[in-house]
Amino acid sequence: MTGVLDTGTVGTGGRTSAERELEDHVRRLDEALPVLRAAVPRLARWGEVLAERLGGGARLLVGGNGGSAAEAQHLTAELVGRFDRERTPVSALALHAETSTLTAVGNDYGYTEVYARQVRAHARTGDVVLLLSTSGASENLLAAARAGHDRGADVWALTGPGPNPLSRLSHDAVCLAGDTATVQESHLVALHMVCRAFEAAFARR
Repeated sequence: MTGVLDTGTVGTGGRTSAERELEDHVRRLDEALPVLRAAVPRLARWGEVLAERLGGGARLLVGGNGGSAAEAQHLTAELVGRFDRERTPVSALALHAETSTLTAVGNDYGYTEVYARQVRAHARTGDVVLLLSTSGASENLLAAARAGHDRGADVWALTGPGPNPLSRLSHDAVCLAGDTATVQESHLVALHMVCRAFEAAFARR
């Protein structure tokens, strides 16, 4: 049995207010696409560097807060598992997923240190620390970036509009335009682009 649900219209133009909100949402994504296209060379380079580094035994440490933490873990799952090609697994850690460590460090040293202390523990020269932030101003990510520098790791940032404090602290950064939701959605696309570049480069090793 099929049917048509008529929710009625509100306001002008024959569209409900919810429909207009969603059209605005899609419009913001349309506006973000040119920035993502412009980032293709840098994201391709990130994938190639990760293939070389991780394929040689280095590790990727990824951190973020809230939705960015979820995307950090999404990325590490794609690398430890697979994106769309069969290959050997590589070392990639989402720092927020170490919940006992996260809560112990937060309790003993404060939330600003929850990622920095892990970076100081795990990062080595040749590793990559990738930090995700819609604002580019989260204190715990800034502390993690400084810790990455101290440990000799490469520090990369994927942020919202820049320049911002995190992008300035990083060796390399991709700053994407939009409001918080649009930036997070763009970040997921960017991470999938990195995964695709990574697996293509990994297959050529």
